[in-house]
Amino acid sequence: MAELGTPHRPLSVAIVGAGPSGFYAADALLKAPGLTVRVDLFDRLPTPFGLVRGGVAPDHQKIKSVAAVYERTAQDPRLRFFGAVKLGVDFTAKELAERHDAVIYAVGCESDRHMGIPGEELAGSHSATEFVGWYNGHPDHHDRKFDLSTKAVAVVGVGNVAMDVSRLLACGAEELAKTDIAAYALDALRKSGVKTVWLLGRRGPAEAAYSLGEIEEIGELHAADLVVDPAETVVDLTAHMDPSAKNKTVYVQEQSKKGEGSKDRKVRLRFLVSPIELTGKDGRVTGMRLEKNKLVSDGKGGMKAVGTGVFETIEVGLVLRSVGYRGIPIPGVPFDEKAGHIPHVDGRVVPEPGKPPLPGQYVVGWAKRGPSGLIGTNRADSVLTVQSLLADLKAGILPAAADASLEATLRMLTDKKVRALSYADWQKLDALEKAAGAKAGKIREKFTTVEDMLAALSVGATPPA
Repeated sequence: MAELGTPHRPLSVAIVGAGPSGFYAADALLKAPGLTVRVDLFDRLPTPFGLVRGGVAPDHQKIKSVAAVYERTAQDPRLRFFGAVKLGVDFTAKELAERHDAVIYAVGCESDRHMGIPGEELAGSHSATEFVGWYNGHPDHHDRKFDLSTKAVAVVGVGNVAMDVSRLLACGAEELAKTDIAAYALDALRKSGVKTVWLLGRRGPAEAAYSLGEIEEIGELHAADLVVDPAETVVDLTAHMDPSAKNKTVYVQEQSKKGEGSKDRKVRLRFLVSPIELTGKDGRVTGMRLEKNKLVSDGKGGMKAVGTGVFETIEVGLVLRSVGYRGIPIPGVPFDEKAGHIPHVDGRVVPEPGKPPLPGQYVVGWAKRGPSGLIGTNRADSVLTVQSLLADLKAGILPAAADASLEATLRMLTDKKVRALSYADWQKLDALEKAAGAKAGKIREKFTTVEDMLAALSVGATPPA
């Protein structure tokens, strides 16, 4: 049999998930010197680019421009895109492995963590994931309803997602009018009655997960003041602290000196507080009980928050938790329930922690390391996993698929009567969205349901406003 990865027997690789980590893995494979490779890239949605399309805030178009890099990768004739097909529904992990020499899982983290407090089930309590998907027109979340008639919203968590959510709630809706925000979300934000956004962190400013740029954006909002309690920003700046933490701390300390400000809306950034209960009336959230914290050493060089037994209650009509993402188990693919992602060693999938790797199975991105890092972080992460794959190929331990021919995947989908969309199909949708956006004075007007996308490909329709 011809050696894998040569012109006589090209290496066939399936990548499940067409987000940043999936595209970076594909790019690393296609650029590997001396390797003859074919890549099949699958995604459950008709649209590629993952969180770049469905997660990055609409006012962060510069970040979204990274999609141009993925577009170049997608144009490589050695790569095929199969959209609107879902692993575990339209085909199994076993069927994929039978037709590819290696499978790379780039499925991200589609679920979120809960706070685990009383009242979390009340109406008006949501995940930030839902809200982000809603304003971005993600098919999973386009039909969500959020009560923006309330005067106050609590955003739990101080990572970059929490910053995005808070910024969009507090900024003037017209600042978003020319972006690719979903039309229904723009309309809802225009009618919003929100005056106060509580942004709640359980530890101090030095431990906050947001970047300096993200908190600065909130401090520069035209429609809202960033209000910080000076007592909650007291930190010993002479202690050992990395430059990033120090810069973020100094910023909020300076911000705290500005007081209440004079703008109509307020983003009230709180540190050293933890939600312990949501209170409600008639089944809807009306308030949040907080416990004040203090910081103590965690014994590992960091600091952890410990409750002090001092409590307060704030009135809120909407709660958005942003306390972490987690993966969703896929039939036939190992999953670490405790960690919330696929178990691995150097990107090689293992059946469970401590066990030897499963030949030919790999993982990248958030599905590999959990929800950490920025979009660019996924490049290095994906490259490392591809290096593991190529090392296995060189060592001769990569299993050759039973049928890795070009036709194998097509036959599988045809036999199952599954209609997969091509990258050319996506380009048609892309053109329709941009054309509809131009008419509305926006960057694009997104299709927000898979049904509308499929219908548009049949008749060339425009996205519904």
